[in-house]
Amino acid sequence: MNIKNIRSDFPILSREVYGKPLIYFDNAATTQKPRIVVDKISEMYYALNSNVHRGVHYLSQEATNSHENARKTVQEFINASSSNEIVFTRGTTEAINLVASSFCRRFCKPGDEVLITTMEHHSNIVPWQLQGDITGVKLQVAPINDDGELIIEEFEKKITERTKLISVIHISNVLGTINPIKKIIEIAHKYDIPVLIDAAQSIQHTHIDVQELDCDFLVFSGHKIYGPNGMGVLYGKEKWLDEMPPYHGGGEMISSVSFEKTSFNGLPFKFEAGTPDYIGSVALATALDYVSDIGIDKIATYEDSLLKYAMDKMSDIENIRFIGTAADKSSVISFLINNIHPFDMGTLLDRMGIAIRTGHHCAEPLMHRFGIEGTMRISFAPYNTFEEIDTFVETIKKLQKMF
Repeated sequence: MNIKNIRSDFPILSREVYGKPLIYFDNAATTQKPRIVVDKISEMYYALNSNVHRGVHYLSQEATNSHENARKTVQEFINASSSNEIVFTRGTTEAINLVASSFCRRFCKPGDEVLITTMEHHSNIVPWQLQGDITGVKLQVAPINDDGELIIEEFEKKITERTKLISVIHISNVLGTINPIKKIIEIAHKYDIPVLIDAAQSIQHTHIDVQELDCDFLVFSGHKIYGPNGMGVLYGKEKWLDEMPPYHGGGEMISSVSFEKTSFNGLPFKFEAGTPDYIGSVALATALDYVSDIGIDKIATYEDSLLKYAMDKMSDIENIRFIGTAADKSSVISFLINNIHPFDMGTLLDRMGIAIRTGHHCAEPLMHRFGIEGTMRISFAPYNTFEEIDTFVETIKKLQKMF
C-alpha cells in the first residue's frame, strides 16, 4: 500500500493550518474526501442532473441507473443477498431512528425491552428512549469492564423474555473497542432476538459481510468512509423490512394514493420518501469502490500498525491516562493528561496544525462510567503516517511544559 499515493488523492492534506502542515487525526468524526469522490459529485451535477425514477427522458433514466447501480455497489460491499435490503438514509442516526420507529410500532408493546451496551453513541440511545415515550419500550444496558470491554456473561444475563431487539455498536467511537458482534448475534439468535449493528466506526476499518455475520440490521454513514455527508445506509433482512411500516410518508414510497387510503411501494422504496439523493448515493458508491481498490484488509493492517505505534509512543507522555485499553481494539485512542483540560490541549494542538477531537464524543453515559467529563481523542485513516504520530507526541510533550 503506497501511502504517498493515497495522500495525493486527498488535496486537503497538502494545506497548512496556522502556517503548519495539517495533521488530521479526527477521522472518527469524519474522514476526508478523495478527489475522485468530489469529482464524481461535480460530474453528476454537470452531466446527469435530473430527478430519478418515473422520468421518461434520457437524463432521468441515466440518473436512475446510476442511483440503482450505487445501491448494488453497497449491496456487494457488505455482501447483502439483495439490493432490496439496502435502504438509503441521511446517515447512521437516521437509519437507527428508522428501525427504532418502524420496528417498535410493529413488534413492541409496553414493557418490552431493547438491549444496548454502556459504550453506545447517543444515536443508539436516544431513539430508543423516544420510543419509550411512544410505545412504552424500555432500555436495558449491558455493562463494560475497566478496559472498556463488553462483559459478555453480563450481557447475556440482561436478555429476558421481554427483549425484542439488541442494538450494539461494532467499534466504539470513544474507546476503539471492537465488540464481538459475531458472538453477540449468535447469543441473540439463540433466543430468537434480532440484532442491529451500528457500523459507523467499523465499515471503514474492517471487512463486513452481513450474511456471514447473520445480523438482522446494519447501519453506517457515508462520510465516515470517505464519502459525502448526508448519505447513509440501512441494511435489513427482507423478512424484517417487509413487516415494518414506513418511517416517513410522501412521494416515492407510495404505490397508489387516494383520500381514503394509501398503499405503499415495495422494498426498498417504501422507506425512501421524497426525492432520493442520487448524487450522494453515486458519490458513496465511488468512495466504496475507492476503498475496495486499495483493499480493506490492507487498510486494516496498516491502521493497526499505526495504532500500536501510537500507543507505544504516547506511553512515554508523562501522566497520560488511556481511556479504552481493550485487547481487541481499532485505530481510536482516547486519553487524558494529568489535570490538563481536553479543550485546552485540543486548542493548543490546533494552533500547531494538529486536528484532534475533544469532549464527550456523543457518549455521555460512557464518560460517566469512567468518572470523567470528556477526553482527547485521535483516530487514524490510511492517509496518516508514523511521522505524523511522532510530531503529535513531541508537540504534546512541549505543550505540557506550559501547564
